[in-house]
Amino acid sequence: MTDTTSNQMWGGRFAAGPDAIMEAINASIGFDKRLAAQDIAGSRAHAAMLAATGIVSDKDAEAMREGLLTVLSEIEGGTFEFSTALEDIHMNVEARLKEVIGEPAGRLHTGRSRNDQVATDFRLWVRDQLDAAEAGLVTLLQACLAQAEAGADWVMPGFTHLQVAQPVTWGHHMMAYVEMFGRDLSRVRDARRRMNECPLGAAALAGTSFPIDREMTAEALGFDRPCANSLDAVSDRDFALEFLGVASICAMHLSRFAEELVIWSSAQFRFVALSDRFSTGSSIMPQKKNPDAAELLRAKVGRIFGANVALMTVMKGLPLAYSKDMQEDKEQVFDAADHLMLALAAMEGMVRDMSPLRDNLEAAAATGFSTATDLADWLVRVLGMPFREAHHVTGSLVAMAEKKGCDLPDLSLEDMQSVHAAITGDVFDVLGVHNSVASRTSLGGTAPVRVREQIARWKEILS
Repeated sequence: MTDTTSNQMWGGRFAAGPDAIMEAINASIGFDKRLAAQDIAGSRAHAAMLAATGIVSDKDAEAMREGLLTVLSEIEGGTFEFSTALEDIHMNVEARLKEVIGEPAGRLHTGRSRNDQVATDFRLWVRDQLDAAEAGLVTLLQACLAQAEAGADWVMPGFTHLQVAQPVTWGHHMMAYVEMFGRDLSRVRDARRRMNECPLGAAALAGTSFPIDREMTAEALGFDRPCANSLDAVSDRDFALEFLGVASICAMHLSRFAEELVIWSSAQFRFVALSDRFSTGSSIMPQKKNPDAAELLRAKVGRIFGANVALMTVMKGLPLAYSKDMQEDKEQVFDAADHLMLALAAMEGMVRDMSPLRDNLEAAAATGFSTATDLADWLVRVLGMPFREAHHVTGSLVAMAEKKGCDLPDLSLEDMQSVHAAITGDVFDVLGVHNSVASRTSLGGTAPVRVREQIARWKEILS
């Protein structure tokens, strides 16, 4: 069966419409209808420019601009009927515009191509997602800062290899994630600045002979400038790849935090209590409170990494300029953006709602010989011992404590002096976890005074 609607859109070059298989593989309206608002914004800016440059009449441009608003209201109201035969959002909008305003709709595509049109639409959409990610990261940073400020001097174990290493403060641990998410925020902002160039007016690949004003359309759409090269403008998807790269690193950070929340909320650790809003129960075990939100968030990274790899693979071998392969650029980005925004919101909620169990944190901080490094440092600082010797002496004292089934502060002075006679009772001043964290005053250290300085710095940055 010949598809006359499709033939009309394509013009006289093709005598018959595509068969069902070709239509199915060729059509993108099933997913690129998400670009409707951006497509109509780009078309309205283009129509205004066509009138300003005298390419179309003011009357026709006004009809196009008003008609496009009608089409947008239909799409937003759910009454618009999308057609697979019309392939994509651009043709669907243009066909409906012709039904609404008649002959002037045929002038809208003057001086442009679907190649620069989709590149513009997609940039606008990705820019919106970067703005949304920025807002999500700011609220997450604020939630982490609130937790850090509340527990700036609470002690907890710091880990390496998931083994107790040295005491740190709860505030210090939260501020580590502030630094992580702060880098994500800077990458989002940096990516937005770099991608904010307008492809509209590049046409199919070589520009156009019409006297268009690309500066005008770029400004109308909030871009900093037009893309400088028409070939690059229609074939570039770096902005989408960079969004996926930024999203992948951010999702990895979210996954690491989610993993800690899963561990910390377990019965074996009991470092935090997650709120009921972000936990679920078991169908058969009434005692269970599962950190499902954190577990699901931890899994989102797989989808986002996958989208990154998929689009890299699509783009890796494409010659300039546009190829139909690039129709496969959107679904991965749409999916990754959806799940990144969901993950940011879920993490912000979990962090804001969670209750650190201070007594448990402090009790755990004192286990696992966590102040052994403080002891070694004391031997160096007070007794003038070379660090390697101090390391050996401390190791011997740890072995003694292990054999006695106690921790370092529980050894007697006589026990310590049996390993090294010069040790004095002053050593016990550094073996308490609070003394340990208070002593770590180097820049970036865990001492509460340093933590509060960093909190103040980040509050100023976010303000």
